[in-house]
Amino acid sequence: MSSPSGAHGYIRQASISPHLLAEVAARGQAEFLVVLREQADLGGAARLPSKEAKGRHVFQTLRTVARRSQAPLVATLRARGVPYRSFYLVNAVLARGDGELLQELAARPEVARLEANPRVPGDVPRPSPERPGMRLQAAEAIPWGIVRVHAPEVWALGIRGEGVVVAGADTGVLWTHEALRASYRGWDGAQADHNFNWHDAVSDQPVPYDDHGHGTFTLGTVVGKAGDEHIGMAPAARWIGCKNMDAMGYGTPARYIECFEFFLAPYPQGGDPMSDGDPALAPDVVNNSWACPPEEGCGVDTLQAAVEAVRAAGIAVVVSAGNYGPNCSTVQYPPAIYDAAFSIAAFDSGGRIAGFSSRGPVIADGSERLKPDVAAPGVGVRSASSDGGYSTGSGTSMAAPHVAGQVALMLAANAQLKGQVETVEEIIVQSAEARTATTPCGGELPGAVPNNTWGYGIINALAAVQAALAWATPTPTSTPTATVMPTATATPTATPTATATPTVTATATPLPGRRVYLPLLFKVSGSQASGLTA
Repeated sequence: MSSPSGAHGYIRQASISPHLLAEVAARGQAEFLVVLREQADLGGAARLPSKEAKGRHVFQTLRTVARRSQAPLVATLRARGVPYRSFYLVNAVLARGDGELLQELAARPEVARLEANPRVPGDVPRPSPERPGMRLQAAEAIPWGIVRVHAPEVWALGIRGEGVVVAGADTGVLWTHEALRASYRGWDGAQADHNFNWHDAVSDQPVPYDDHGHGTFTLGTVVGKAGDEHIGMAPAARWIGCKNMDAMGYGTPARYIECFEFFLAPYPQGGDPMSDGDPALAPDVVNNSWACPPEEGCGVDTLQAAVEAVRAAGIAVVVSAGNYGPNCSTVQYPPAIYDAAFSIAAFDSGGRIAGFSSRGPVIADGSERLKPDVAAPGVGVRSASSDGGYSTGSGTSMAAPHVAGQVALMLAANAQLKGQVETVEEIIVQSAEARTATTPCGGELPGAVPNNTWGYGIINALAAVQAALAWATPTPTSTPTATVMPTATATPTATPTATATPTVTATATPLPGRRVYLPLLFKVSGSQASGLTA
């Protein structure tokens, strides 16, 4: 835990965001986040064996630190009659006040910084309405992207996401959509219970809704299924949701934190996150198809602790890389820039990287971190729309849900992988179809894999699931390895496509600041699926 004092024992004045100062000067008051110096040490979670144990440990540790360290600050705010909300996921308090209050709080020894809480555009492109004649015939009702990443071959093995819970943090969800209702965790087939399954950080509505359309669309790509409409990667997975953006697609840092907090330990309608949260009901993977631009007042560090805490709890955090390409270093906004986030680029049906897909390396935090991690279908993607029908959309927003769905398939194939986020990510990058960049970024060599355009390449759900089937929890004296067997161990319900023999390529070397994955050992091409070798 960080010390509240400087090198000579003197208390350092808390920093105040320039955006916050400007807003207070213009309007007299503003909403802001008071971030405390003490942040919980979650390192012990990595040594725990299960997702359940990790979740309990992270929740209890965060809650304990927040309750103790926030007590004097909260007492002051109450005495002053200042409206506030406590967060434990990031040890911070949301408050509203004037310049005098800012200076008073900045002088407190337990306060590290005061951040703006602006209403920022979330980089969420609206899906396009389906044109006449655009609806696919029943025999062709699987979107091209689902086919391209080999999800149907995984379904043929009898693996469709069973026993896995995914979460969507977005503009909301039309939960009654024909492609989504059956998979909603709050629906038992006869009646709905939204407690622990839905939270609205925008207007606190008790029933799931989507007044924009983006959230319904992205979740459809993760789990959507209705009759002949096979729009989702993991149609047998269950979902929960949190609304963090409004009808215009705008969110705030506090809303983003609030939804992450709800997912870490879901709580009932009107409940207290600290006392009523239940980490046992946390999802296995969260899809985040949005961005929080620093130039609009969203601090680079504001959401980092939130993402890291969720990941420490054994929950995979999948995010869109951003739609600011094709220039280099356009993976520039939280949460895509973070090492703890698994960031996804977009490519089209012709196998080309999308021009809008953001490239690395990350320079916003000075890390030069390689991003994105992998690429998924993100151009002309077909999914559910919030009017109850179907629509198409393009963006890394549409790419990320393919990866969240692939994670669900992997966990359904092998439940021992739940909570093993790093291993899941290792399998995804190693099973990806390697691609090289036409225009290298960040000083990388031509032909480098991974690279700052594609990451490790195009996801391959079949190869990843085969690796998941072969993975076993290591004994205390062994090192975990991910191995794809030539033939899946699950009993197939249909004959999958042939598995290609893996070919060795150059070992991947992560760039500075990059999370270290296992070496890249193979590549695949075309419609063939590859295997890993030990």
